[in-house]
Amino acid sequence: MRREAFFLDAPGGPRFCLVTRPVAAPVGALLFVPPFAEELNKSRRMAALGTRAFAERGWTVLQMDGFGCGDSAGDFSDVGWHDWVEDVARGWAWLRADSERHGTTGPSVLWSLRGGSLVAADWLRASGETPPLLMWQPVTNGKQHLTQFLRLKAANGMLAESGGAAAMADIRSALQRGETIEVAGYGLSPALAAGMDAAGLQLRAAYPSPVAMLEVDNAGRLEPSPALAPLVAKWAAAGVPVSAECVAGPAFWQTQEIETAPMLVERSVAVLERFVR
Repeated sequence: MRREAFFLDAPGGPRFCLVTRPVAAPVGALLFVPPFAEELNKSRRMAALGTRAFAERGWTVLQMDGFGCGDSAGDFSDVGWHDWVEDVARGWAWLRADSERHGTTGPSVLWSLRGGSLVAADWLRASGETPPLLMWQPVTNGKQHLTQFLRLKAANGMLAESGGAAAMADIRSALQRGETIEVAGYGLSPALAAGMDAAGLQLRAAYPSPVAMLEVDNAGRLEPSPALAPLVAKWAAAGVPVSAECVAGPAFWQTQEIETAPMLVERSVAVLERFVR
């Protein structure tokens, strides 16, 4: 495989990109949509392992740090939800143009992790695109995802409160007043919070392309999680070609030490092979 780093011009400053290419002619291409805040840093190792495995099997993979993240321009506290949705559009346009330049005849796939699934879903609805989807541990509800993040800050408030409800109410009130708040070292803007609050994992009616959802679990669970199962059933009933499965592995996006889930990569390779049949 071959790797190339570059900066993609964009409003607010360039976005850092890393493209990983197979040695032989590509069978398809993937755009990775990363998770939110510290989950992004915790999962970089797994994203790298997935990218390497996919490239070794013929896939071109584009990874891009969104606005205010990693080596891209901007500060996290300046990010609005729409900035990341637009970054997906930029990455997708670059990937499709690159596939044309290299004569890639296989599919272009959207690969997301955790909260990246919400960003991807908003872009899909806005763009009308219907690529195959590979979702790692997808988040289905943006409001719940934001609440979990805000609890990191509310926990500090609980030291002086009898419970966390008052602390959480104060945090959300501050955001509604237009204040940027700091949570676990990240500046959270009202625009980013509002966008995540409103986000949900939804697809357009009769989504025609295959959707593969993969979760990890260390307790031996094989079925989709209770959070995901109703959505899978709903999409299947609507005719969406969706599949969901669980493989053994740690919750690497939140573990204290950097951990990996090799089975997740292995199953993803099998999913991508189905996408090109």
